[in-house]
Order: sequence, then C-alpha cells, then structure tokens
Amino acid sequence: MVAGQLRIAMLSAHSCPVGTLGAKDTGGMSVYIRELAGELGKQGHSVDVYTRVHDPKDPQIVTLGQNARLIHLSAGDEEINKLDVYNYLPDFISNLESFRQNNNLQYDLIFSHYWMSGWVGQRLQQYWGVPHIIKFHTLGAIKNTFDIGEREPELRIETERELVRNCQRIIASTGQERQELLRHYGAATERVSIIPCGVNLERFQPVDKKTARQQLGLPDDKVILFVGRIEPLKGITRLIEAMPHLQNGHKPRLIIIGGDKNSHGEMERLQSLCHELRIADSVSFPGMIKQEKLPYYYSAADTCVVPSYYESFGLVALESLACGTPVVATDVGDLKHIIRQGETGYVVTDNNPHHLADKIALVLSKPSADNGNTLSIRASVSQFSWSNIAETIIRECHVVLADYFATVT
Repeated sequence: MVAGQLRIAMLSAHSCPVGTLGAKDTGGMSVYIRELAGELGKQGHSVDVYTRVHDPKDPQIVTLGQNARLIHLSAGDEEINKLDVYNYLPDFISNLESFRQNNNLQYDLIFSHYWMSGWVGQRLQQYWGVPHIIKFHTLGAIKNTFDIGEREPELRIETERELVRNCQRIIASTGQERQELLRHYGAATERVSIIPCGVNLERFQPVDKKTARQQLGLPDDKVILFVGRIEPLKGITRLIEAMPHLQNGHKPRLIIIGGDKNSHGEMERLQSLCHELRIADSVSFPGMIKQEKLPYYYSAADTCVVPSYYESFGLVALESLACGTPVVATDVGDLKHIIRQGETGYVVTDNNPHHLADKIALVLSKPSADNGNTLSIRASVSQFSWSNIAETIIRECHVVLADYFATVT
C-alpha cells in the first residue's frame, strides 16, 4: 500500500470517457470519469482509465491531464451493441493485463464504473490482490421498475448482485441510491459510501444572457432547455407534452440538446409528437453540442428542465446551476437536496406534464435573473467542485486500502 499518492486503475469497458456526450451510451458517467481522473491527476495521484477501442482512429493512449491517461484496448468490433460487449470482456481483461505487464505497471486499487466494468474489476482484483471499488452509476433493478424503454436483462441484475457481495466498497451518489442497494441487492451498509458527483466550475460559468443568445442566434423569447441522451427514460416526451400548457401569450422556445445516429428513431418519435401538438415551430433539436459550448446554452436559457424518470444523481442540473440558470426537475437523484425550492428552481414529485408546466411557468414569470441572482444560483453548487469530490474519493480509497490489507494480513 502507498502511504500518500495512489496508483489507480479505472475501468470503463463499455463506454469511452472521451466519446461524444449526448450519444446513446455516452453521458454523465463519461463526464464523471473524465473529470475525476483529471482532478485526481492534478492532486498528484496516477490514474489509468481503461476502455474499449470504439473507433479505428482512436490512439491507444490519450492524455486526460497531468498524471491521468486513457488507454484503449481491443475487445470485439468497434461498433457493437452495448450488451454484446459482455461477451468480449475476457478479451478486454487479457489485453489489459498484457498492457500492464509490458509497461511494468502496478496499481494500488481498482475503481470500476458500471456493471460490465465491475465484472472486469472483480477478476482483476483476484489476480492483483488489491481492493476493488465500484460505482454503478445506474442500477438495472431500479430502471426496470419504471418499465420505460428497453428492459435491463437478468444478466445485468445478477452481475450487480454478485458485485455488491464481493467488492470492497460501493460509491453511491445519494442516500437514496444506498437505500436501493440495500433493498434490491442486499448490500451491507458499511460497504456503501455516499459521495456526490461534481461539476467543472471553471468550464460551467455564467455568460451574459444577451451575449449568449447572440452567439447562438436565438431570438428574445423565453427559452426552455433540455440536455441529455435522447431516450425514453429521460422523460422528454413529458416535457414536450407540457409545452402546450405554457402558451399563454408568447410561446416559449424549447431546445432539446443530445442524440446521435443510434437515437434517430426516438428523435423522429419526439419530432412527430411536436407536430401532433402543433408546437414544432417552437421546438428545436440541435443534436449533440460540445461541452465547451454548453455554457452558452445554459446561460441563454431561462430554465433548464430535467424531466427524467430516473437519474442516479443529476449532473445536468449542476451544470445549469453553475451557469446561474434555475432548474425545474423531477424528484430524481439528489436534486431535492441540490435545488433550493423557489430560489434556484423547483423539484416536482413526478414528470406529469401539468406539474412540469406549473413550475416552468413560475420560473418564466419571474424577471430575467440579474447578475446578483445569477451569482447566487451559481454559489449554491460551489461545494460540488471536482477538487472537493476528488479529495473525498481519495480519503475513502485510503480507508478501503487500510481495511483491505488489515484483513489479508
């Protein structure tokens, strides 16, 4: 065990952390891994993030920042269905181990992300004799309770159950997630630590609203924003259905950011719904937007809406608030503790279109936020800086290492 600085192997087998955000399998988890790895590197720790090759043009090694890098490994064809990745996890392990040995690498612990990476992490933990920490990000059993979109296979749920039994620590984003782990998977309370997600406060800063709208070519209407993957669980249908209830006087504009070629069918369905509701002229789908440009969209909006059925935390809400823009969200993730009701936005009990419309209308009825109010909204999430989150993660890693080696000796 290393007393101070740690050498960490992070695993993200199915999804590349430098993939295009908003694509089918690239979302909040990718942001989390990339930001955390970069921040841990800044703090002096050594982090290698292992993922599959997703594009033949991918270089094997990508620098994520000081002391942090991403390593692409072959495991199946570049473009395969997410669940099919499971069949190639033994190849992933073999290629990872070859890379490690060829480069004479040793790690103090393994930090895996999502259940497939956890499957890999459990086996590497046995080979290497170091502790395994896992963050699931989402849980199959919980997703299936909503019966929205594709059902998660029993393979996933059984694998998650096995990982809960065998890993040394689970990082949960919220107290609710810990309760779900206890109730659905029989997790031991002492093995689950609650550490929230973070937000890049340097990237996500307020931009003057008028300037932001000029940059984006937006008219001087009320603007409602959605940012995320285009999939049924995100509740975009419910947000679109809320729009006709907001047409008293001027029609607000809805901007839906996200989606790629794999979400083409869902995008067409949403666009058809807009035509059915006769609001197509006030809803736009700009597709995927680079993170560097997102602060302009957040700042141009009067509110950002998170209408999801399920979120493990709610990173988009943090990004919006960091830009000084209020949020209307369903009671998912940790948003009821992050959003200050009536001050920085509203949390509704569910994504019923009437409930969403009521709270969106309340936000839109208020005068545009002045600079003082914008900075106040931003200040409400200052504790979620990645530096704070990384320090908390490292403290937890040291506890896990001490417990692990006390047990094995």
